[in-house]
Amino acid sequence: MDRLLELNPLIQAFIAGSFTWFLTALGATTIFFRRSFSKSSLSLMLGFASGVMLAASYWSLLAPAIDLSAESGILPWLPAAVGFLLGGAFMAGINKLIPHLHFSLPENMTEELATSWRRSTLLMLAITIHNIPEGLAIGVAFGAYASTHGQAALAAAFVLALGIGIQNIPEGLAVAAPLRREGLSALKSFWYGQLSAAVEPIAALIGAAAVLVARPILPYALAFGAGAMIYVVSEELIPQAQSEVGSDLATVGLLIGFVVMMILDVALG
Repeated sequence: MDRLLELNPLIQAFIAGSFTWFLTALGATTIFFRRSFSKSSLSLMLGFASGVMLAASYWSLLAPAIDLSAESGILPWLPAAVGFLLGGAFMAGINKLIPHLHFSLPENMTEELATSWRRSTLLMLAITIHNIPEGLAIGVAFGAYASTHGQAALAAAFVLALGIGIQNIPEGLAVAAPLRREGLSALKSFWYGQLSAAVEPIAALIGAAAVLVARPILPYALAFGAGAMIYVVSEELIPQAQSEVGSDLATVGLLIGFVVMMILDVALG
């Protein structure tokens, strides 16, 4: 553990992103043991993932952004507000530029662009796109530690990586299971399920590098990660969770996920 703490923040961010990628793959392995899952199970798991991301967005990203702004003598809410909106706008732009498919949409409908790509590819792209903010958030968190040299910032970065990793387990399954229903083999469903999170280590490196190069953007970068993650929760996870079986289980899962992440961040961070 001591050696991990002594590593360059870029390496720490890459390791943390690889950890969340691994847990996505772990969730996707479930497809080898069961061909299909009940809609209620998927709804509960997606609700849980939503709750974790909502809590992480505040405790691990927005709150530190506000605190750093106050310490710098600028309006505490300004970088948080600007960064948050930019994060949402960034994800909206990606959604417009890259064709992908929500799991709840009919088979012949893509999110934005007409395309001849296979449905399985579009399904994988949907989750891949939405893993970008998770990786960025992890990278920014480790970059924050390097910039502030605070043990609390390091603990918060580890907790954020842990929380995102935990919610990536059901997310990996949420990718693999629909692909299996599409007729792909268990191996291909697993492969695409885990591959959807391969972007996280890369995004983590980018996030950490951006903060290390330009220290003044740190509060904006933290809030950017929060805005991007909240966009994903609102645009993808909650609608998908609600469409599976109704609101009750999705809401229960969200509440549980929120509390779990809140406890992790307050107790360990």
